[in-house]
Amino acid sequence: MRVSLRLCIAISIALMLSQAFAQEIPAGTVLPVMLSTTLDSSRDKPEKEIKGELMQDVMLPSGGEIAQGAKIRGLVVDTSKTATGIAMVLRMTRVESKGRNIAIKVRLLAVASMLEVSQAQLPVNTNAASDSITNWVTRQIGGDVVKRGQGKVFSSTGVTGTWLQGSSVRIKLWPNPPEGCPAGPGYDDDQAVWLFSSAACGEYGLRGLKIDNSAPSTTGDILIRSNKKIKINGGSGWLLMVTH
Repeated sequence: MRVSLRLCIAISIALMLSQAFAQEIPAGTVLPVMLSTTLDSSRDKPEKEIKGELMQDVMLPSGGEIAQGAKIRGLVVDTSKTATGIAMVLRMTRVESKGRNIAIKVRLLAVASMLEVSQAQLPVNTNAASDSITNWVTRQIGGDVVKRGQGKVFSSTGVTGTWLQGSSVRIKLWPNPPEGCPAGPGYDDDQAVWLFSSAACGEYGLRGLKIDNSAPSTTGDILIRSNKKIKINGGSGWLLMVTH
């Protein structure tokens, strides 16, 4: 009886801690991530670990933050052939920050190839060679323009944001329902988007790939489809949104 009581107490404490950690990252919070893992539908098996890193500080409503460099962990759930090509199911499961594991469920707003990530960090202004990098003009994945000298980000939708430093940008998201990014929690406040645009939604530089958000997932599964083999090299950019 005493052992059972101790076990019940331990389970209760674990559940409370798990819930507390989950509440630290509210639904609608955007996590801009670079994956170090290469995904390959011809080789990857279920349970393969996915590794990534948070590329910008993420501020939380509580006043805290998840610091840039926090680790993102997940796994491959399934890879299968379909009538129209290949499908991969992925699941990001936790954030490792300051010695703690924070459980997450997310959906994928946008994914960009390593080349797109690289190009978004290069200047597009003609006088960049003679300018300090703090005066560069860069173009975000999805088209927004960052004018570092003004400390501002400009989008085609009229939304403006703030350039912080390096590749860190905060801006309000712009919904894009036809592409699978409807309005909802997370679209009312400025978000950390790293190299992505305010209206970034879908796939960039990954021909044939499609994020399938048609069926909401209760487990946080991410479904991507392609009419051919899926291969996303390490160094790719992922714009995730917490959904729990």
